[in-house]
Formats: sequence, structure tokens, C-alpha cells
Amino acid sequence: MRRFLEWSAFRGAALLAGAIFLGLFVPPLAAAARGAITPVVFLLMVLVLLRVDPAQVLAYLRRPVLVAALLAWLLVLSPLILWAFLGALGVTHPFAAGLVIVATGCAATSSPAFARLVGLDGEIAFVVAMLSTLLLPFTAPPLALGLLGIDLAISIPGLMLRLALLVGLPLLISMVLRRWMGPAMLNRWGRAVDGAVVLLVVLYGFGVMDGVLAQLLAAPALVLTGILVAFAGALAMNAMTALAFAGFGRRVALSAGLMAGNRNMALYLAVIPATADPHIILTFVLFQFPLFLSPFLLKPVYGRIRPPTERIRD
Repeated sequence: MRRFLEWSAFRGAALLAGAIFLGLFVPPLAAAARGAITPVVFLLMVLVLLRVDPAQVLAYLRRPVLVAALLAWLLVLSPLILWAFLGALGVTHPFAAGLVIVATGCAATSSPAFARLVGLDGEIAFVVAMLSTLLLPFTAPPLALGLLGIDLAISIPGLMLRLALLVGLPLLISMVLRRWMGPAMLNRWGRAVDGAVVLLVVLYGFGVMDGVLAQLLAAPALVLTGILVAFAGALAMNAMTALAFAGFGRRVALSAGLMAGNRNMALYLAVIPATADPHIILTFVLFQFPLFLSPFLLKPVYGRIRPPTERIRD
């Protein structure tokens, strides 16, 4: 089992890229995994946080100004800018509301791995991904439901509580497990834990695609438009953020853009009621395509524009 899990970690990129398409084109598999999304996301959070040493996160806070600026931009400023921009254009389609809520999301927990994959700043991506995940229950609900007025069929306190439980309980469990296992066991089993994370994301990729093929066949224009909106939104947030942080150096700016374009929609999909606007839920689902694919599609671009060496400033 341990060897299999370690092999899964080694083959993670291929497994993750294939999961979303297998879930899309094998509907019975997607339907079987759909009901497991919430427990899978919960367990995924436990394992991801188990691999994170809180002391390590604090030690990485050597650039507090940069970290604070990134958190404020990702969690507050970017959704407000996007909301104002779409409002100024008069765009009222539910995909627009879904895109704004995507922009309120925390950086994907895979951001550090993706950053390292394309030669960017994995350290800053690690710190911001972890801290934005912990802050999400306190920023996204009042922003999306209160200030922006988007209807998700749930109250602000209700959404805050669900997100807090989905983030807070795994954090507590991971801290207990870290204390029980000890550094030696964690180091020995670390690669296997990474493999388990990959397999859980694969299972999540299966479940999140439930019903998408049927919608694609029934309303191809709608779904293809949603996929286009997802890629366009991800790339726009990426580019906008990279430009906003250009003053911190090109490598940091590109890393910030990568995080902005890859948001963790698993948390929302695990807690948003099924009675919410189906177009908004579909936006969350279709955003899995750029999340899984854009880091690989953009790798040649990053290879051309990132500097080989650059002093990181804050």
C-alpha cells in the first residue's frame, strides 16, 4: 500500500489531468463518486494540513508586507475589482456571479506544487495558500453574500459556519495527528501521504464531473461557454494579479498570478446547497478545467518570461 501511494505521488500530474476527463466521459463513475465529495474534501484537508508544519509557515513569514498584500488582493480586492468591472459592462448572466465568487476563493492548496513545477516561487505560494485557506471562512461569506449580494441559497452565518467546520476541524485533527505521529514517522510516510492526497483529488475529480456530460449533450453552447468563461476568468485573474505585483519582481508577480488564477473550488462545492443557482454551481465545476490544466498549458509561457535568477523584494 505504501509503495502504491508513493507511486501515486510520483505520477500525480498525469493522474490529476486524467481524472477530470475520466469523470466527464464515464458518467457512472462520476455518479458513484458524487456523493463522496464532502467527506473527500474534508479528508483531503486533513492530509494537506498534516503535511504542513505551522512553525514552518511562521518561519516562512519573512516577507510580511508581501504576504499581507497578496492575501488582501486575493481574498478581497480581486473579487471587488472583477465585480465592478462586470457590473460596468452590464454583464448579468449567472456565470458572471459564479466567476466573482470564484475570485473570493482561497488559493488552491496545489499552488505550491504548481509553482515549483513551472519554476516559480513555491515558498510564497505555500504560505499564501495555507493562510488564505484559513482566512476564507471569515472573508468569502460576508463578501459574496453581503457586500456583493449574490444569492447562494444560504445565509452569511450558515456559510461561515460550514466553511469554518470544513477548514477548522481538519486543522485540529491534523495537529493531533502530527503530535501523535512525530517528525520521524511523518518524514517516513510523507511521500505516501502525498500519494493519498493525489488519489483523493482524483476521486474528487470524478465526482465533480457528475452530470456535466449530460449537460454538455443537452446544452452544448451553455457548457462550452462556461468552459470559455472559466479559462478566460482564470487567465484574466492571473494576468491582472501579475501586473499588480510587478513591483515585487517578476518571479513573485508570476507566482501571485498563478495563485490568483487557480482557486480552491472544492471547499465551495462541498458546502454550497444544491438549491443554489445551477449556473453558479456549474461555474465552480467548470473551473476545474483551468485548475487542472492551465499550469501545464502555461508552463512554456512561464519558461520564456520568468527570469533565471532574481532577488525577491518586498
